[in-house]
Amino acid sequence: MTASIEFTVQAPGGPRTASVAYERVGRGEPLLLLHGIGHHWQAWEPVLSALSAERDVIAVDLPGFGASPALPGGVPYDLDSVVPVLGAFCAALGIDRPHVAGNSLGGLLALGMGREKLARSVTALSPAGFWTPAERRYAFGTLRGMRLAAKAMPLPLVERLSRTAAGRFTLTSTIYAKPARRSPEAVVAETLALREAVGFEPTLTAGLTVQFQDDLSGLPVTVAWGTGDRLLMRRQGVRAKNIMPDARLVRLPGCGHVPMNDDPALVARVILDNSR
Repeated sequence: MTASIEFTVQAPGGPRTASVAYERVGRGEPLLLLHGIGHHWQAWEPVLSALSAERDVIAVDLPGFGASPALPGGVPYDLDSVVPVLGAFCAALGIDRPHVAGNSLGGLLALGMGREKLARSVTALSPAGFWTPAERRYAFGTLRGMRLAAKAMPLPLVERLSRTAAGRFTLTSTIYAKPARRSPEAVVAETLALREAVGFEPTLTAGLTVQFQDDLSGLPVTVAWGTGDRLLMRRQGVRAKNIMPDARLVRLPGCGHVPMNDDPALVARVILDNSR
């Protein structure tokens, strides 16, 4: 059952209260799951059962996404601000240095938590931040197009499209290689999450200057990329490996940008192997 917790973060002018919604299930060492831009914690539902069999899994709605409200006024959505917010969230739950797995934006944040010694291992699935300027323009343009489409479609149309394999392809093929596997209810919910995400535009704005350049040597790091990723091309994984030579680079055959849906067993195995 989804819960929420309030905690204190630093903001211009003094401490402010932030709130994050999350789902927690399982037992074992803590594992924090971070979704991508415009998504919500339910992106991880396909792998929750496998992960929670071995880990205390905490899947969060990032601030400004899903059921989590926006960051307090004055707190930007950049890497240097959101990572400490996630650290404060973990502290509020009594969690010290969890394993962290993230997808896309969440992968970048997971790497940021590793850089700040807030994670005991990091698994980054198609993480943002290893792009060229042209690749970033393409990704941001695609994301804005997806959001505009989501905002333009009335709910009855979204529901009707979600009930057919062709409709689910139309709505989600940019991020899933196998969109027909996603349930109609999940497709409707994530379309609504995309159009209602108050953190979407400020996160994209903050991303205009992001280029991850930290080695993270000494920390178990796995970078995994779907061979069918249509948003952040898999050659960016090679750049990530060059920047973090000690990291393990894994191919996810037949997977798209959000691979948890396309091959749950493989993604769960990659995350668990890195966190052992």
